[in-house]
Amino acid sequence: MKKTVLSGIRPTGDLHLGNYFGALKNFVKMQDEFNCYFFVADYHSLTTHPNPENLRKNTRRVLANYVAAGLDPKKCALYIQSDVQEVVELYLFLNMSAYLGELERSVTFKDKARQQPDNVNAGLLTYPVLQAADILIHKAHFVPVGKDQEQHLEMARTLANRFNHLYKVEYFAEPQAYNFGEQLVKIPGLDGSGKMGKSEGEANAIFLGEEPESIRKKVMKAVTDSGPTEPNQEKPEAIKNIFQLMSVVSKPDTLDFFENAYNTCQIRYGDMKKQLAEDMILFTAPFRERINDLLADEKGLDAIAAEGAEKARISARKTIDEVRGIIGF
Repeated sequence: MKKTVLSGIRPTGDLHLGNYFGALKNFVKMQDEFNCYFFVADYHSLTTHPNPENLRKNTRRVLANYVAAGLDPKKCALYIQSDVQEVVELYLFLNMSAYLGELERSVTFKDKARQQPDNVNAGLLTYPVLQAADILIHKAHFVPVGKDQEQHLEMARTLANRFNHLYKVEYFAEPQAYNFGEQLVKIPGLDGSGKMGKSEGEANAIFLGEEPESIRKKVMKAVTDSGPTEPNQEKPEAIKNIFQLMSVVSKPDTLDFFENAYNTCQIRYGDMKKQLAEDMILFTAPFRERINDLLADEKGLDAIAAEGAEKARISARKTIDEVRGIIGF
């Protein structure tokens, strides 16, 4: 029997190259090896109070991005979180054994409370409990997580064990972190430091559905320096980032050309960034076209969401029926 893997992403619009190389590319491979559940976490996004128009638009864009990146609705359960309302019922049950002190100690809660001091809502506090419900509703064996999410996965294990202890059952197993290991490629941002991501600003990331002219403008603004002064000089971090970006979207001989130019102190960063921008445009073109086609076909995208929701609800309904019985309802 295949092991179950679960992963979700908040609906904040198009996914970027960091998402693709960081996880999505591996998710495509996992569809044949695991029983996979991938979802758009629209309930989670409510902690920041998005307006209804943005919530719907961004949820659909993320769903289209998933499909464009290679997830096959026939091979996995690809769904929108709010289409599976059993998650909310399990969230309620788990909240009954989640304690204020442990929720307040969450690093993510502390960070978010600092970032949005006027909106420290109960949903933000219990965010890890909803994540636990997402995981446990399908009895996931593995959850691909980054370092910033490991504490939330530990909370899911804590709540699973606490439920078992409280009701004297061995119902929920402990979900484990899935580590892609050497397969995981970390994509740097355009600002010269850190990884590519929206939290660092829109200008830091290149998105799968981004228009060519926007890509050109962003790449040309990428951080560089005045160039090397000695042959084979060590690259500073910002320059390493530019070369790392080129290594994932350009042809090997293109990368070799600019490596040689750098090592011989003949590098022209303007030329390099122009080439990088065109290679990024070429690399993202199939994703961009597929995303636009999917978004233009509303009925087709609705059908994909409905198929994924039906698969997810079968699993979720079984778990909720069993949990209700264990609790005594």
